[in-house]
Amino acid sequence: MSGARSAADLLPGTDLAAGQLGQRELENYLWGAAVRLRGLIDAGDYKQFIFPLLFFKRICDVHDEEREQALATYDGDAELVAKKENYQFQIPDGHHWADVREARSGLGSALAQAMRAIEKTNSEQLWGVFGDAQWTNTERLSDATLRDLLEHFSTQVLSLARVPEDELGRGYEYLIKKFADDSGHTAQEFYTNRTLVRLMTRMLEPEPGETVYDPTCGTGGMLVTAAAELKRQGKDHRQLTLYGQEFNVMTSSIARMNLYLHGIEDFRIERGDTLAEPLFFEGDRLQRFDVVLANPPYSIKQWNRPLFAKDPYQRNMWGVPPQGRADYAFFQHIAASLDPETGRCAILFPHGVLSREDERAMREKLIESDLLECVLGLGPGLFYNSPMEACVVVLRTRKRPEREGKVLFIDAAHLFERVQGQSFLSEKHIAEILAAYRECRNIDGFSRDMSLDTLLSREADLALNRIIGTPPSDGTSDEQVPLQQALAEWDVRTTNTARHVTSLIAQLKGGE
Repeated sequence: MSGARSAADLLPGTDLAAGQLGQRELENYLWGAAVRLRGLIDAGDYKQFIFPLLFFKRICDVHDEEREQALATYDGDAELVAKKENYQFQIPDGHHWADVREARSGLGSALAQAMRAIEKTNSEQLWGVFGDAQWTNTERLSDATLRDLLEHFSTQVLSLARVPEDELGRGYEYLIKKFADDSGHTAQEFYTNRTLVRLMTRMLEPEPGETVYDPTCGTGGMLVTAAAELKRQGKDHRQLTLYGQEFNVMTSSIARMNLYLHGIEDFRIERGDTLAEPLFFEGDRLQRFDVVLANPPYSIKQWNRPLFAKDPYQRNMWGVPPQGRADYAFFQHIAASLDPETGRCAILFPHGVLSREDERAMREKLIESDLLECVLGLGPGLFYNSPMEACVVVLRTRKRPEREGKVLFIDAAHLFERVQGQSFLSEKHIAEILAAYRECRNIDGFSRDMSLDTLLSREADLALNRIIGTPPSDGTSDEQVPLQQALAEWDVRTTNTARHVTSLIAQLKGGE
């Protein structure tokens, strides 16, 4: 254990138990690290360096904090403290943040060695958590740049006393969103609008003791939100068991760090292709979950359709989607992953899944299964960094008896706010949607119940505009609602263009 030289030792006058870091100060500190990479690497790559450094700094500072507490408990007996085993994570000798900071050359190599040593020492929890960043590539990140980053991170102590889990979790989420903003439209799989995730979570109402799964978990935001929602309700969020799978190496690592930094430890994040190689099983069949929250990558073209056509897990029960759109492959994987008694899911999709002709046969089987509970239409800009409108599809394996044979449609396209180039759902919007969903009310222009027979007679067309029509106005004329949406879509496009131009200018300046 490398406890003799802590981060605080190298910050004269720093107290591990000093006053808490304010949220705004924390956010400025975190974003200040990213600013140091401006013009040196692409904005989309900030995350693979900043997040591992943040996590490394946090676990070292918490380790120091735990050591100080142990010294107080054992009256300063360093030998007894050295035998203490109940640290959250063990930091092997010579691989503490302070040790890396003292390296005079080969800083990237020292960082890489420290991170791998920590992963190896805590292999059950942390193996692979730091991702695959090329710390030793000096052409990309020079020693001078790494030194600048380390010195910046060293300006604050990230102990639990100074930065509690909830505050650091919020700071981490702030950073995730900032990176998504900077990297533009490619961030859809990296970040999902958190107000929308809160709505989806409240629709499903996860309870302590249940399992929550995200088959395309990205940075883990949906899983974090499920736990946060229980905590907000005063329930024991630590009794949730969280599962996620993510294809991208760095993104899956960020998800694990995200959960740890939110104080969540009962989780399992696996890396791999969910469609080609699902990684959660009970015996020889897919594991079933109580709750599934998902934002699958939409309409991907590069996927293994022939393998799915002969899927060994029988996930093609509705049919095989076209090569150009894997949406219904993810849809069927999620349906097959629902617990037969308690399973329910909320999936964020593009509207095309509701009406595309080449998926009609699969929609018919979906309707016939009576799993479909609700289709919710959303306003523009909630599908992150895209003007495209999205929908949430809710399935439930055991509907209430009075809901059997029925599907509720809600068109909430008019319920959104747009502030500083970002769309979001206010608490009032969420409450209005939840009331319609829970009470299954028929409201002219807003929500409508349909029987399965009626839906099948309409050639399984689930398009909201053909089922509900124009949404209610709340004082806004029918003509103004499409104008609001058009303006919001234009706002999204111009905001994204401005970000890309700013990023390009910064990169060009960095190359001068």
